[in-house]
Amino acid sequence: MTSQSEPEDGQLSAIVNERRQLINLAYRLLGSLADAEDVLQETYARWYALSREQQDAIESPGAWMSKVASRICLNMLTSARARRESYVGEWVPEPLPEALPEPAEWIIDPADRVTLDESVNMAFLVVLESMTPAERVAFVLHDVFRYSFAEVAEIVGRTPAACRQLASSARRRIRTVRAPATPATHQARIVRDFKQAWEAKDINALISLLDPDVTAISDGGGLVSTVLHPIEGAEKIMRSLILLQGRLRDLTLLERTVNGQPGLIAQEDGVTVSVYAFEVAGDRIKRIWAVRNPDKLRPWTTGPRIPGSPTR
Repeated sequence: MTSQSEPEDGQLSAIVNERRQLINLAYRLLGSLADAEDVLQETYARWYALSREQQDAIESPGAWMSKVASRICLNMLTSARARRESYVGEWVPEPLPEALPEPAEWIIDPADRVTLDESVNMAFLVVLESMTPAERVAFVLHDVFRYSFAEVAEIVGRTPAACRQLASSARRRIRTVRAPATPATHQARIVRDFKQAWEAKDINALISLLDPDVTAISDGGGLVSTVLHPIEGAEKIMRSLILLQGRLRDLTLLERTVNGQPGLIAQEDGVTVSVYAFEVAGDRIKRIWAVRNPDKLRPWTTGPRIPGSPTR
């Protein structure tokens, strides 16, 4: 005879196991690990607010939670647009300390879709920021997480045909800015050369590593001194670095994986104060994202953590 608690324990285990999937989904939809964790808490709160009978009537709790989390993300994206308009300086997605290991079956996808590894890199997330909330949700759910357009329609509140158009529009945005893939080993070498040239104050070597049209974007959240607008062009970036030499003198640069790709962090007395992500094209750095907002550096100052693992 099966005890009554066994199905309850099994259901609880299944719900807890959805944590990683929900964090992965929400982070890509929002570009913020902190917001993704808020979505996770709200999703669980809504699940436990259901009666036992309502929970039992749900055929797939995991699918239910993913749908709820996606709707919460859509609402948050809509309100985030207004918040980011008043954000002091540039807003850059929250950097992740390491790549997200995924179940192998998630990574196998058709040629017209992106992999989860690609969808977490900084360049990709920045393009997602340019999309409307509906475009972003439709694209991420369909092209990254493989939801059918019928499922996306239930979440976005539009017809499947309209969601197909949203994803198609988002896909065009991605293609417009998508750079040719650069092997990770090659990226790592370029980033390492940049670090060594920076430490050696070798201006000529630094300039040789920067694309003439390179863009640097800094996100300090208005809480720390930062550059409020993007800096465009290798010469302007070098002038900015020279002006910052005094402030950077006591920092230690370390090579780290940032959003699944080679990057750098700057530490002061062992505490991470900046995270740098790069977009490399060929042998040159095309974009640099510098995150100095303390709120976005908490995962880096408290130690690496795999999103989906307990936070408290």
